[in-house]
Amino acid sequence: MPRSRARVLALVALLAVPGTVSAQVADDARVAEALAAARTWLEAERAYEQIPAVSAAIVHDQELLWSGAFGMAHPDRQVPATATTVYSICSISKLFTSVALMQLRDRGLVDLRDPVSKYLPWFQLHQQYAGSAPITVEGILTHSAGLPRESDQPYWSAPDFPFPTREEIIAGLKNQETLYPAWKYFQYSNLGLTLAGEIVRAVSGMPYDRYVRENVIGPLGLKDTYPEIPEQLRGGQLADGYSSLTREGTRDPTPFFQAKGIAPAAGYASTAEDLARFASWQMRLVRSEGEDVLKATTLEEMQRVHYVDPAWNTFWGLGFSVARRNDKTFVGHGGSCPGFRTQLAIQKDDRIAVVFMANAMVNTATYVYGVYDLVAEAIRAAAKKTPATTPAPDTASVPDLAPYLGTYSEQPWGGESAAIRWKGGLALMSLPTDNPLRAITRVKWVEGDTFRRVRDDEELGEEIVFERDASGRVTGYRQFGNLSPRVR
Repeated sequence: MPRSRARVLALVALLAVPGTVSAQVADDARVAEALAAARTWLEAERAYEQIPAVSAAIVHDQELLWSGAFGMAHPDRQVPATATTVYSICSISKLFTSVALMQLRDRGLVDLRDPVSKYLPWFQLHQQYAGSAPITVEGILTHSAGLPRESDQPYWSAPDFPFPTREEIIAGLKNQETLYPAWKYFQYSNLGLTLAGEIVRAVSGMPYDRYVRENVIGPLGLKDTYPEIPEQLRGGQLADGYSSLTREGTRDPTPFFQAKGIAPAAGYASTAEDLARFASWQMRLVRSEGEDVLKATTLEEMQRVHYVDPAWNTFWGLGFSVARRNDKTFVGHGGSCPGFRTQLAIQKDDRIAVVFMANAMVNTATYVYGVYDLVAEAIRAAAKKTPATTPAPDTASVPDLAPYLGTYSEQPWGGESAAIRWKGGLALMSLPTDNPLRAITRVKWVEGDTFRRVRDDEELGEEIVFERDASGRVTGYRQFGNLSPRVR
């Protein structure tokens, strides 16, 4: 459920840095409209995709603009999800492991150029390419070391997902060999980031989970983030996981799992609000040019491209995924484990971060980028205090838009159209859609309950006439004479 304004403001205070004045971007009317559109879209997508629960957060710098959830964390008992529901974040774990390793690098205890075997003498993976460069610390952080993707156990296999212990991972190395020469190709490797966690353990002299709790998770104030899925929260704060859609349009429950020895690469659990704090820390640190858990220069180093696949289709920093989209660079990571899909995406220039979490197997990139597209223009304008790019309607003559807001059936041709506030006026958003910004059509009030479609060139198109019942409630609208009845 969407958070109340009081809850949002309380979380703004939690995110704010002492001595920093918040811009309060959320107070801008354009941002409020965009956030409402994002909520409308996420709620509809959750329903159409039959996702049991979705939690999400939208951040501008140190301000949590919105966090909330839709659906059920425990569908069998009808327990609603919230922004503090815990999900497996799977490979987002790699960011925490990478931060821990770079902490040790900054202390002079690790050199990225060193071979992994310098820190892990037991790492004696067979190198099948005689001329290969060494498997280095930097190589495992950039997934370019030529390692196989996984340890030598079938832990992604249903029905029980038998993740190996640390001892089993080490023992399994004798059955494995390199996949490629080092630095030749990008090969995403859970084994590689598991080794990064082992280096943290070996160099710090502490168990991995204790080190990250005391040196990363705790100092960042992440009270609901765990380096292993917390079994004690099963049935409560931890959401149940569900499968991909079956042919019958259903999702099956997935069993509880823990990543055990693979935890540094895929074992963490967290919440939308904690990942929002994690994103705000990153934006705050870079701007500060100081040190807080990491040096600012180190985080910037991690978020720059360090490896490009020869096909020019994959770019990686030190632990961070780096992606270019519509001339904007995004950093972060996604996560995919049995029953859960999550993603954190940060657009550094705009200082906007989007967190998306689902307790089912879905395409998270659709959601983080869809939300970003809906909110980015308004946030940028509010942060810079620039005027709206779309001419504001004459509010003195436009009627109250509230009666028109809601969703209208487009069956059998499509799903629904949602009437939303957009850029100071009314708009219709087609649902479901993978591209919500492109699915928005602005309409302009003419008279009474009559509006007209606004074309891309700002000329007016056909009439859209809303209808009311005897009590005055809007019950539908007609476009080209055809009725779209109101459904909610």
